[in-house]
Amino acid sequence: MAVDDKHISYRIYLVAVFIFLMAIAIVVKLTNIQWVEGDYYRKLAKQRTVRNFVIPANKGNIYSADGSLLATSIPNYEIRFDAKAPKTETFEKYVKQLSDSLETVLDRPSGYYEKELRKARTNKNRYYLIARNLSYTEYVKIKGFPLFNLGAFKGGIIVEQETIRKHPIGQIAERTIGYDRIDPATGIEVGKGIEWAFKNYLNGKDGKILKQKIAKGQWKPIRDVNEVDPIDGYDVISTIDVFIQDIAHHALLKQLQDYEADHGCVVVMETETGHVKAISNLGRGEDGSYTETTNYAVAESHEPGSTFKLVDLMAILEDKVADTSTVYDSHNGVVKYYGRSVRDSHNGGYGKVSLARGFELSSNTVMVQAVYNNYKSNPSKFVDHIRSFGLDKPLGLHFKGEGRPIIPHPGGKTWSGISLPWMAFGYSVSVTPMQTLAFYNSVANNGVMVRPQFVSEIKEWNKTIKKFDTEVINPKVCSPETLKKVRAVLQNVVKKGTASKLYSKDFPMAGKTGTAMVNYGKAGREGMYYASSFVGYFPADHPKYSCIVVVHKPNTANNNYYGADVAGPVFKRIAQKIFTDAPSTNKIKQLDSKIPKQEISYNEYYAKAERKVKQIPDLKGMPGMDAIALLENLGLKVKVNGVGKVKKQSLQAGENINKNATIVLELS
Repeated sequence: MAVDDKHISYRIYLVAVFIFLMAIAIVVKLTNIQWVEGDYYRKLAKQRTVRNFVIPANKGNIYSADGSLLATSIPNYEIRFDAKAPKTETFEKYVKQLSDSLETVLDRPSGYYEKELRKARTNKNRYYLIARNLSYTEYVKIKGFPLFNLGAFKGGIIVEQETIRKHPIGQIAERTIGYDRIDPATGIEVGKGIEWAFKNYLNGKDGKILKQKIAKGQWKPIRDVNEVDPIDGYDVISTIDVFIQDIAHHALLKQLQDYEADHGCVVVMETETGHVKAISNLGRGEDGSYTETTNYAVAESHEPGSTFKLVDLMAILEDKVADTSTVYDSHNGVVKYYGRSVRDSHNGGYGKVSLARGFELSSNTVMVQAVYNNYKSNPSKFVDHIRSFGLDKPLGLHFKGEGRPIIPHPGGKTWSGISLPWMAFGYSVSVTPMQTLAFYNSVANNGVMVRPQFVSEIKEWNKTIKKFDTEVINPKVCSPETLKKVRAVLQNVVKKGTASKLYSKDFPMAGKTGTAMVNYGKAGREGMYYASSFVGYFPADHPKYSCIVVVHKPNTANNNYYGADVAGPVFKRIAQKIFTDAPSTNKIKQLDSKIPKQEISYNEYYAKAERKVKQIPDLKGMPGMDAIALLENLGLKVKVNGVGKVKKQSLQAGENINKNATIVLELS
């Protein structure tokens, strides 16, 4: 018996020692947590219960030069259903009414919705999709339907909102307006056009608000004020003129459709400022329709063909190695260099003609002889002219993806015996349509080459934040004597040269046609196609605008693929429509005249906008959307019940405005 008692005592001692050691371990652990790792766990607890939430800044708008809205942000809603949230009796009571109501807004019958809602209930689906891409009006209407009007916890409605970018004028200039978004596959920010190039101005800066986690996974603001207030983005005023843009877009589209072309572009630029007034880039899809997919005018660098001959003429006149009256024999339309033939498009050539006439008729043989004969002993001198004209480097536009020009030079890897003669009629070189336009525009602009410009200023309401002045690339591309002769020849191209079909005695235009073979060295003749172009300015005597049109791969079934036939009519239609009410008339349209009624409305609007509102306005009778926009601009948070116009407001008119206060609107 004594032995058993002794064994029991040992066991008690052993348990006591174990408990003592456990107590010591717990004390040590608590001490470690409290003093050694205390900061870490306190920080972790705070992270899980207190968190900074982002308050997205309102993105700025993009406007045209005439004040039209080109890009803006609007709310987009998605409605989902937590099928477990409503009680059984509540669900059964309202499911049929909800289904009937959904039928009135969405595109499926009531029976479909009832079946799907019951199925979601059976499957305990807590995130069933009802509809997406809803407008604010549609969202408010659905939110007020039976069952959903009970709220998230009793009715199971889940609302997700995002802001999407819209282009009110549709696809017109869509590629130039561009986009700025996150690639869902990579998570990398990607973008194009004005949206991307000026995102630092447009996007603003997001704010932060500190929230604490409460029951049922909800987050509640800790303070009435934000940690960091969001700063809305600025508005970008583009140089695009919607009137001219519409003309250019549809003129190009019609020609692409008529010739079943692959793609094309058109750019209209204000001569003196370099402001791009219109730009359209249309490519053909598999279904035969044309959309804006690639900014061909900026990005596509290719052999220009005969429009490059202006470089020849200007270089020759500047060096005084020949004059416009110098006569050249076209040799029946064929001349050879190193076993390769240069041919005129006119069989048999043009006989013996002056340099000016050869340019007007776009004679390859005349222009090649003029360049080769005068620069064969020193080809670098000719290439140096190309460089002085700024055609050897990108224009330095704000847009990313600008095409790079290719200009061979003596001693380079691509230089050969035929390089010089081939360059003379626009081959072996590569430039973008925008580069070609900038060069021709310098002729129209009295020899001053300016950088094409797509944005004129950055604004915050009516306050200018930054203004983009005209940038001069080259103040003098050539001498006044050369300029005078070149302008006369370009005008004669339209009067009596390759573009004579465009001539109008009442409306002078000047320019140059171009027809280039593209991919002629790839996949034999099957891979080759034509690129038809016309570039020039109008009116010829007092240039206001310059314009380039390029059409790639027109249908050659009727042998009508020349620049004068394909691209020229687009140029003429744009020129005449800008300055006349219709192509058949020639009455100058006063684009810059002010309309008194509009001016009064404009001044009244900005007078009101500049006033600092300090009191709650009277909203009764105001449409809900207008009231929300007004209140949010005043810094108030808005909650809305119902649809329609304001019949009641929780904060009365005349009360002082408290920042971040919430106002509830009852709509009817």
